[in-house]
Amino acid sequence: MEQICLVTTVVDARSVADVLAASAVAGRLAASAQVGGPVDSTYWWDGRVETAQEWTVQFKTAPDRVEVLVDHVRVAHPYDVPEILVTTVDSGNPGYHTWVYDQTRR
Repeated sequence: MEQICLVTTVVDARSVADVLAASAVAGRLAASAQVGGPVDSTYWWDGRVETAQEWTVQFKTAPDRVEVLVDHVRVAHPYDVPEILVTTVDSGNPGYHTWVYDQTRR
């Protein structure tokens, strides 16, 4: 069974999340992307605690597409220091893993 990777980020607007999701899938950098939110985030920024409403984007991709997907998100992201987290999924529905791999091929 092929591994898949989940790449997750957050942005400050639903429209930005939708553009990131659509561009990654259209470019076959991810097989799918889900936008969720809004969520309330609390974090340190510029020496103080901030709270903001954000939208989560979770991409499903093949391991060999992670680097290019992360680069794409980093370049397109509106934040100075975007949160981009990668998780490797070692088990799950084998058919889904195969589908993710197949959809990220050109």
